Amino acid sequence: MSIPAPGDVPRPRMSTLRAMLVLGMLEAFGPLSMDLYLPQLPQLAASLGTTEALGQATMSACMIGLGLGQLVAGPLSDRFGRRRPLMVGVTAFAALSVLCAVAPNIELLLVARFLQSLAGSAGIVICLAIARDQFEGAELSRMLSLLFLVSGTAPIIAPVLGGQLARIMDWRGIFWVLGAIGLLLLLVVVFALPETLRPDERHGGGLRAWGDHAGAVVRDRLFIAVLCAAAGGGVAFFTYLSMSSFVLQDEFGLTPQTFSLAFAAGALASILGSQTSRLVVRRWGPLRVYLGGITATLIATTAFLVLALTGTGVLGVVIALIGFMLCSGIGGPNGQTLALAHHGARAGTASALLGMATFLFGPVLAPVAAGIGGTNAVTMAVTMAIAAAVAAVAAWMFVRPAAAV
Repeated sequence: MSIPAPGDVPRPRMSTLRAMLVLGMLEAFGPLSMDLYLPQLPQLAASLGTTEALGQATMSACMIGLGLGQLVAGPLSDRFGRRRPLMVGVTAFAALSVLCAVAPNIELLLVARFLQSLAGSAGIVICLAIARDQFEGAELSRMLSLLFLVSGTAPIIAPVLGGQLARIMDWRGIFWVLGAIGLLLLLVVVFALPETLRPDERHGGGLRAWGDHAGAVVRDRLFIAVLCAAAGGGVAFFTYLSMSSFVLQDEFGLTPQTFSLAFAAGALASILGSQTSRLVVRRWGPLRVYLGGITATLIATTAFLVLALTGTGVLGVVIALIGFMLCSGIGGPNGQTLALAHHGARAGTASALLGMATFLFGPVLAPVAAGIGGTNAVTMAVTMAIAAAVAAVAAWMFVRPAAAV
């Protein structure tokens, strides 16, 4: 009886339904860790006796950790397989959620929040690697579409659930819930997720190999142009994410429950925007849809700025913010398509660098803006409008000519 060569060893396969459920839970990791306690941000700052800017900085720490962690977890999964790094990441996420829950001061909470999201990033990046292991061609596209619906739905459910949990527990209780979710996901990985990367497919890689790939990516003019626009878009989005709970609750009087509904409406608008893009991109092409979406995003943030300066009531502000999320959903997927156009063999490295730009600049600049101008509607609107203008200028002046080459 012949022994099969390593490359002939069959790959463990999951059914489409099983893969959708397991990978969908992992894909929801990031939105849950960010958005579940969003309605409690004002209460968190008051409880720890700190400023609103430092309360928002807990979101910054989360975003930075999610961005940096992907650069670590992805290569580790290529070297050691998918399951082991994933189990370590999920276990660490659960333990660090408990540390967040018992943090006595804002300083320890910031450190714990960063480490928690650093561990949680494994779920985001490795679930995409598993999808690539399991599916290809049209089936991969279908799976990624299903995962996008999950990742788009999670921001709708998380703040609504967080708003309801606020009725029975404080912000510390939310982190205990996140710890329990981490343990649940660990059980899912242990009992429902097979190892999808065969031993013969694993490689050591190393810093030199990663540097070679990264160097080829950053020499691409189109990629760098999209990267600059994505950085501006990331600042606008994170400003919305980190300031909206303070502005809509403290300045406009929404309760945690009504705020969570308004935030959920924005997340739903983002899903509608992305699906609109999917319907029209075959006719108009990624570049035209991208330029249209990013221009409409600038219009929406400008409208929000006018409403904030004129003291319009909460309804107009909420509508403008929903419009911002709708337009962002139209432009975002097409920007990713353009950025990855020349990097089929380096898509993982390019995606990681693009994600870094989105996750890094917003968490740094939004708290700075809040510290300078205060956490209010005008500061939020000015920051979002300037960031959207930077993105639009980069798109029209640099992305458009680079894409035409």
